[in-house]
Amino acid sequence: MTEQNTTFKPSLGLFDATMIVAGSMIGSGIFIVSADITRNVGSAGWLIAVWLITGFMTLTAAVSYGELSAMFPKAGGQYVYLKEAFNPLAGFLYGWSFFAVIQTATIAAVGVAFSKFAAYLLPALSEKNIIVDLGFMTISAAQIVAIILIILLTYVNSKGIEGGKLIQRFFTSAKLLALFGLIIFGFFLAKESFWSKNWETGFTAMKESHYLDGKQWLPIGGSALIGAIAASMVGSIFSSDAWNNVTFIAGEIKNPKKNIGLSLFLGTLTVTVIYVCANLMYLNTLPLNDIAHAENDRVAVAAAKNIFGDAGTYVIAVLIMISTFGCNNGLILAGARVYNTMAKDGLFFKKAATLNKNAVPEFALWIQCLVAALLCLSGKYGDLLDMISFVVVVFYALTIIGIFVLRKKMPDAERPYKAFGYPVLPVIYIVLALIFCVFLILMKPLYAGVGLVIVLLGIPLYYLAISNQKKE
Repeated sequence: MTEQNTTFKPSLGLFDATMIVAGSMIGSGIFIVSADITRNVGSAGWLIAVWLITGFMTLTAAVSYGELSAMFPKAGGQYVYLKEAFNPLAGFLYGWSFFAVIQTATIAAVGVAFSKFAAYLLPALSEKNIIVDLGFMTISAAQIVAIILIILLTYVNSKGIEGGKLIQRFFTSAKLLALFGLIIFGFFLAKESFWSKNWETGFTAMKESHYLDGKQWLPIGGSALIGAIAASMVGSIFSSDAWNNVTFIAGEIKNPKKNIGLSLFLGTLTVTVIYVCANLMYLNTLPLNDIAHAENDRVAVAAAKNIFGDAGTYVIAVLIMISTFGCNNGLILAGARVYNTMAKDGLFFKKAATLNKNAVPEFALWIQCLVAALLCLSGKYGDLLDMISFVVVVFYALTIIGIFVLRKKMPDAERPYKAFGYPVLPVIYIVLALIFCVFLILMKPLYAGVGLVIVLLGIPLYYLAISNQKKE
């Protein structure tokens, strides 16, 4: 593999960039996580409120990132912003976490989600079908299919940006249209409507409790409610994450100073509207208790059965396969650009700094593929995502704090686009993010603690990389 190109080729327009934002965000989460949210908050009003709060935070962060993307319109995105605002160590800690868990575990989780729903069509692909039993670990058909999917998309993206661009256009457009269709059908074709009954719960938050005589829902308020919202938002934030992937590929976007900020706004707004409408559709098609206790948390499958009968299972299976395929393409395409930029700074494997004859970072793509595949085999990607969820939000908050730092540090720098609502909206985001993180530490201390340890492991790795640079 020889380096035949030294720079990325700007070949993605505004539509492509918006498809990467929306396509990377919509995976399998919207079809599943509303069950856990409902179990935590127990009312129709708060189910929608959790998605609205998440949407507000996502939109606020996205339009704030617009300022940073216009200031630094080059590959690397958030890694570059943290490095420029604070120092190279801050950037590296994000890049390390991104490589170790954030991006690679998300790719693994989305790949296995594809397999799980493919098993509705071909039962042999089920995670229950154990192909290899090594005693200390088992490998299922679902894990193998996930790995094949990741390898296939990595191969396509190693052949140039055009293949990845076409996949993203087609699959994201298809899933957006299919989701809009499902929402409309959910309101007009549902065999029975539970809308009025569900909204009787209003904004009376309730937590499910277990007694000797069964389950009961008890009202909650105050700090217990804030804690329940924070626990709920682990799922909604995961479902709304990866919108920043477009910033990683700035070197391949035409007119990046304008188009990245605009695509962030258009993509996150579109997905936020879809997510809220999808949950309104769930409230119309299912009783609240069925949302909370859908089989395997597959709320969309339960809703689709009320709309399409038994065929609904297959409708959702195909929709999620389309959704996760397109989602993983966007994640794989964008992630490798971060490692490429880190390698150019001497903070990652040297080979990752090179581009192949197709002007893409092939080595970075394949090493990302290797880690994602190992996470698929480990079966621990779900736990890792829970552990890192609060760290992801910490990095988002830190990056937005970087806007304030850079306004003082580089007051005369060109800012073609300025953060919308500055300083009020960025401050609100930072406060909400910190509240989320504090309560998540209180609610899930193990997950938050291990996530923090993963990040801190990057500190000795950073100084090791620096010492290697000095030796060369």
